[in-house]
Amino acid sequence: MRVPVPDVVVPAEELGGVHFVGIGGAGLSAIARIMLARGIAVSGSDGVDSPTLDSLRAAGATVHVGHAATQVGDADTLVVSTAVREDNPEYLEAVRRGLRVLPRSTALASVMAGRRVVAVAGTHGKTTTTSLLTVALQVAGADPTYAVGGELAATGTNAAEGTSDLFVAEADESDGAFLHYSPYAAIVTNVDADHLDQWGTPEAYAEAFDRFADTVSPEGFLVCVVDDPGAAALAERQRAAGRRVVTVSTRPDAGADVGPDALAGVTLWSPGDHYLADALAALATGLALGHDRDALARGLASYTGTKRRMERKGEVGGVRVYDSYAHHPAEIVGDLQSGRALAGEGRLVVAFQPHLVSRTRIFGEAMGEALGAADEVVVTDVYLAREEPDPEITGGYVARAVPLPTDRVAYVPDLDDVPAELARRARPGDLVLTLGAGTITSVGPRVLELLPDHG
Repeated sequence: MRVPVPDVVVPAEELGGVHFVGIGGAGLSAIARIMLARGIAVSGSDGVDSPTLDSLRAAGATVHVGHAATQVGDADTLVVSTAVREDNPEYLEAVRRGLRVLPRSTALASVMAGRRVVAVAGTHGKTTTTSLLTVALQVAGADPTYAVGGELAATGTNAAEGTSDLFVAEADESDGAFLHYSPYAAIVTNVDADHLDQWGTPEAYAEAFDRFADTVSPEGFLVCVVDDPGAAALAERQRAAGRRVVTVSTRPDAGADVGPDALAGVTLWSPGDHYLADALAALATGLALGHDRDALARGLASYTGTKRRMERKGEVGGVRVYDSYAHHPAEIVGDLQSGRALAGEGRLVVAFQPHLVSRTRIFGEAMGEALGAADEVVVTDVYLAREEPDPEITGGYVARAVPLPTDRVAYVPDLDDVPAELARRARPGDLVLTLGAGTITSVGPRVLELLPDHG
């Protein structure tokens, strides 16, 4: 559901009690945590119980499983995620009572009000870059408020209220939310067409990033990772318009303002050029904010990852299992590069769950091509999320595009059958990697339970 964005952003402290519909999601739960830390009365609901709901209850929120009009209680403001349907009883109750109804983007803008915001945008790498920057700033002596699309391994949470005026936030372009934040500074990791169900064309998608960059304060700055052609072009346009732009590249010969030598001698938590790019973007931002290079580098070296971003789930019988959020062809390429490096002499066994029918229709063949970098591939059916199924666009469409011998590729539609298939294919020394933005994250622990222990 698309809720209109109001013309005026009301600071969070003036919203009264706030009820979140879909409070268990990464975006809304982060906002709720920050409001709770500021003493705002928070309630919410979600379709299923989860550890996220448990932690919000522990922080003081009143949280319900399931949706009912009575659960709005005495809230003054309702916040809804885009996944909420127009017939949701809590939304209908808020409309009936004339409550203020806000989309996620405006609720985040409300908690940002009065802070010096650093917004992290891009098709890929937002969560990791936001997390890296947060940890680097903390070690450098700043204590930013942060809102991330995943849980930091070091803190076990996706958001916290800091003591400084800085606010580091992941800025999501999927529904246009990132156009409403007016940040002091911003990072653009890359501009690689996605979410075309929202934007229509790659050109419109790229133009949205120009509009996002235009929202950055004239006193602030823009950091662009110029390894990506879209971000490089954006940097050129913004610099020509007079904005302060800091360029970043993993290539020593790229002529960027911050290159790989800036992190010489620093060991990052995961291999791969895309993770190096994320770390360099975080470093460049910290430097532009006036922090010490060595302290920032220590922070980057101390970073231990974010859940669902090349997250190690465990090892049994010499088989290591990792899980990651990759759902776009470019993200698959990057995570398979990292997985290959981690696997060493072992094989890379990958399970992939396509996310959204619309994305799979557009990028399904490219997804399959990218999966060809693995040794063994299992593809499950499409995770529908907010969309209706299409019998022509299934996981089989992706599996048929994988350029590997047929005995090394399997289309396993039912997710419940995937753990056994992976355990059957894996052998000691292999690395099993589950990929996708949906329920595939549940597969890794079940694989570990099924693997024979050769020890």
